[in-house]
Amino acid sequence: MSSRIIPVQPFDYVVFGATGDLTKRKLIPALYHRFKDGQFDETSRIIGASRSKLSDADFQKAARDAITAFVEKEYQDEAVIERFVKIFSYVPVDVSNPEGSGDLGEKLRDDPKIIRAFYLAVAPDLFEPIAEYLSKKKLYRRDARVVIEKPLGHDLASSMEINDGVSKIFKEDQVYRIDHYLGKETVQNLLALRFANTLFEPIWNSAHIDHVQLTVAESVGAGTRGYYDESGALRDMVQNHMLQLLCLVAMEPPASDDANALRDEKLKVLRSLKPITNGDVAKNTVRGQYKGVKSETTAVASYQDELPEDKKGSRTETFVALKAEVENWRWSGVPFYFRTGKRMASRASEICIQFKPIPHSIFDHAEGAPRANKLIIRLQPDEGVKLMMMIKDPGPGGMRLREVPLNLSFAATFSERTPEAYERLLLDVIRGNQTLFMRRDELEAAWKWVDPIREAWDRSSDAPQSYVAGTWGPSGAIALIERDGRTWYEDDN
Repeated sequence: MSSRIIPVQPFDYVVFGATGDLTKRKLIPALYHRFKDGQFDETSRIIGASRSKLSDADFQKAARDAITAFVEKEYQDEAVIERFVKIFSYVPVDVSNPEGSGDLGEKLRDDPKIIRAFYLAVAPDLFEPIAEYLSKKKLYRRDARVVIEKPLGHDLASSMEINDGVSKIFKEDQVYRIDHYLGKETVQNLLALRFANTLFEPIWNSAHIDHVQLTVAESVGAGTRGYYDESGALRDMVQNHMLQLLCLVAMEPPASDDANALRDEKLKVLRSLKPITNGDVAKNTVRGQYKGVKSETTAVASYQDELPEDKKGSRTETFVALKAEVENWRWSGVPFYFRTGKRMASRASEICIQFKPIPHSIFDHAEGAPRANKLIIRLQPDEGVKLMMMIKDPGPGGMRLREVPLNLSFAATFSERTPEAYERLLLDVIRGNQTLFMRRDELEAAWKWVDPIREAWDRSSDAPQSYVAGTWGPSGAIALIERDGRTWYEDDN
């Protein structure tokens, strides 16, 4: 089975923050793969912009170095790389001093058939100045697109301020708020799983589902990431990635695959979330911070040890667990458990749909009790979908029940390479497809739900619970789910 490559229109893609880490690690490799697969060619242009004084040749070398460092060796084709880097050019731009900048306008083609897109791979406080710069330099077009990266604020007020700044120039239908999680193939397959099959949707409700678990676990630490201490797991993961996953699991079927039809349904979910405020915060949320571990074979620093001296004593959480509820007819009484953190037992992002037990068992004398079915959507690593179900263990000697997986592994099923999230999203911008991008009202609804949790934590005198690096988080996270008679799913198959 092979994927069908659909070429996009020629474009001029301007990347502000062209010398930054995101551009090198994600954007250039993603664009290289799409170029290599033939989704665009030399009729398109990639234009770097930042304050550094570089030449076109310097930026082309940086692009080549990024491919060498961050693209798997088996996909590095020297002839393709040579063609690819030739579409790169560079302009020094300092939006605080436009007169001292190069002429970006000289690099852009004034042809309505050439899509014009601006990727702001910079800090959010530069979004508004860049938008104003583009307007003053007459580089703005009504059909242009602008891509903005998180963090989009640290609360509702700051998020609104950032979006207000961008919207002074760009209209909402021109703004692409990127969340790379939505570009993952398995996340998109959640839509196909629900709405392209008759098997699941009739039972996708509180009559058949007991609860839902969403886990995003990372085995790496956080202390060396400069912005993390100002953010924490709640803002970094829950407010965007995990709430978006919740929306895709919980939303009603949209009328079509139109971007706004889908985002309307996601917005309804966010607005249906039961607020977690005041006393409910202590009951329904857990925050943690990893501590170090030392043995003869392993030495892992604590979060506090990784921080610079002026940050010591920080109460920033590196782990969050919480219990959420969607208050509507479909999901009444079904809890959604979130769990995310740094320095956890393994790297895993997955959604576990736990169905209710069978109403009556006829296997009273069987060896092994029937277990309720589970559907696990594995986002990373080892992307796939797994349905846990009961069968009879083969052989004579009576009825022996056994839980086994029906396992769809993307790697085993699809022989071709699975594209990275940025590959899909970068070219969705060119296509003008906003389906996998957050709309402003979605973003603000998410902040409205998250802000009371953060505010309650800030008022509390309790420090985050400690957990040992390399485990599944603090004991409070276990208690959160087990007091409801449930337990966290951990893959042992």
